Amino acid sequence: MSAAPRLRTLPVGDRALLVELDSGEEAEAFHAELLRRRAAGTLPPVREIVPAARTVLLDGLEDPGRLAALLPGWEIPRPRTDVGAAVEIPVRYDGPDLADVAALWGVSSEAAVRIHSAAEFRVAFCGFAPGFGYLTGLPERYAVPRRATPRTAVPAGSVALAGPYTGVYPRSSPGGWQLVGSTDAVLWDPAAEPAALLSPGTRVRFVPLERP
Repeated sequence: MSAAPRLRTLPVGDRALLVELDSGEEAEAFHAELLRRRAAGTLPPVREIVPAARTVLLDGLEDPGRLAALLPGWEIPRPRTDVGAAVEIPVRYDGPDLADVAALWGVSSEAAVRIHSAAEFRVAFCGFAPGFGYLTGLPERYAVPRRATPRTAVPAGSVALAGPYTGVYPRSSPGGWQLVGSTDAVLWDPAAEPAALLSPGTRVRFVPLERP
């Protein structure tokens, strides 16, 4: 991805710009390029950059229209996946939906654990709850549907899959993702700095506490 992506810009109030892209991969790459340019001092001053599934919000711009006119000419390289140390999250692969996920993948539960723990993930964006990261890294063929009936309470620390994403519930909440494991890692701690263990662009690996 080195050519200019197809993007759409929408003004949000007087000082913000919402940029829509065609795919999650392009949104990740665009977000990484924004951070690179801000670090290099070549991005106009912006208070906040917020990535999502296929959009990036830039808030606190002095002249959103000027930046919107410049963006179509940008070349966006693929984001580097080897930057920074990976956060390792120890996991007990004991989730109630592990067997269902393995069946969807056409493998045994033990093989499903090996597939998931062998992947290197990257936080594409955060949302849903403080500290919840949407992690990409599994090949497309391993995307799984949400549960037909969501649970009213998913335990904190649940490692879960839905669509192309893996996530870890930072606190107990309703949810419809497929639960494959659990962890004692603290995803959100308001007393810590930073409060969130995961942020967009963070590399993540899941380490089985008991290997199959």
